[in-house]
Amino acid sequence: MKNIEISIIRKLLLLLLLCRTAAAQEKPDLAEVHDYVIAAFRTESGSVLPAAHIVYGVYGHLNAARDNAVLLPSHYMATHRGYEWLMGPGKALDTAKLFLVCTELFGNGHSSSPSNTPEPFHGPRFPVMTIRDNVEAVHRLLVSELKIVHLRAIIGFSMGAQQAFQWAVSYPVFADRVVATSGTAKTYGHGIVRLEGQISAITADSAFNGGDYKVEPARGLSAFGMVWAGWLYSQEWWRKELWRVGAPPGTTFEQVVDQFRTSFIPGADANDLILQCRTWEKHDVGATPGFNGEVEKALGSIRVPFLYMPSETDLYFPIGDAEYEKGFMTTVVFKPIPSLWGHTAGAAPNEEDGKFLNDTIGSFLGW
Repeated sequence: MKNIEISIIRKLLLLLLLCRTAAAQEKPDLAEVHDYVIAAFRTESGSVLPAAHIVYGVYGHLNAARDNAVLLPSHYMATHRGYEWLMGPGKALDTAKLFLVCTELFGNGHSSSPSNTPEPFHGPRFPVMTIRDNVEAVHRLLVSELKIVHLRAIIGFSMGAQQAFQWAVSYPVFADRVVATSGTAKTYGHGIVRLEGQISAITADSAFNGGDYKVEPARGLSAFGMVWAGWLYSQEWWRKELWRVGAPPGTTFEQVVDQFRTSFIPGADANDLILQCRTWEKHDVGATPGFNGEVEKALGSIRVPFLYMPSETDLYFPIGDAEYEKGFMTTVVFKPIPSLWGHTAGAAPNEEDGKFLNDTIGSFLGW
């Protein structure tokens, strides 16, 4: 009876979260949303979740041959709606012809997360999930739930790009083509230091209480948003006041800063934010079994045509790291995004970047 009650409560929570997310969007959610459950899911760390939930949205229709599917794995704290900039008339992905599967990372508050998992894994006791954990779970979703054994493409931005790299290494012939924007095959030392600074902003708040907080640590979350803001865009983006693009007339710099301070990711749970930071930190395709911790060897194993699109001004995943990695890839098409929008350039934050991404990705896919 207790397990049934927990299941009902969780489903109600999921429904409320999805409704809140959809309501926050200006456009209606056109995806069909599902919750796939894996019983006794064993993580890389050895922890076993009794029920691992993966929320995902689908756009379009799966054809009879089940061979028109494209996977779009989510980025940091994102929902299944994170790739709508690639969908529609004149865009790279035509939902009239393709079946798009948009999965949500563990820890985003919808899929299994510290905030929605019962004890013994609630809050700070939730196991650290790796990118490989996420890829393995989604592989089961595709093969077991959707009966898809091959993909037309995998396209990922940021932590979605991390997943795209992992797919290309773990399942080298599962997709025809792979695309990664604003993301690398490994989180290098400087990226870990940055993420630790953002985690520390939250945990320094006494209300955090080691993750067992009674109310969200508001001061810590405010500091987290400000630290994040300093890395999200390029320095020139701030100097040229490109925050004015798309902002309501009369918006001030102070209002933009306050938005980061008070509502950078509205409604996000502190433990969820930290969990996905840890997932980000641990990403390394070289740690895949068989590569002895050598990212270079893992990159050299990639067999699928791979479009690699770093942002020229990304402070999260510097273009120098991407240039280093591409030297070990034999099937790579390297197309940096010429943008001042920093990390966000890989997700079409403006019309110019959106056109460059759609044109480049569309041409690479060749459909």
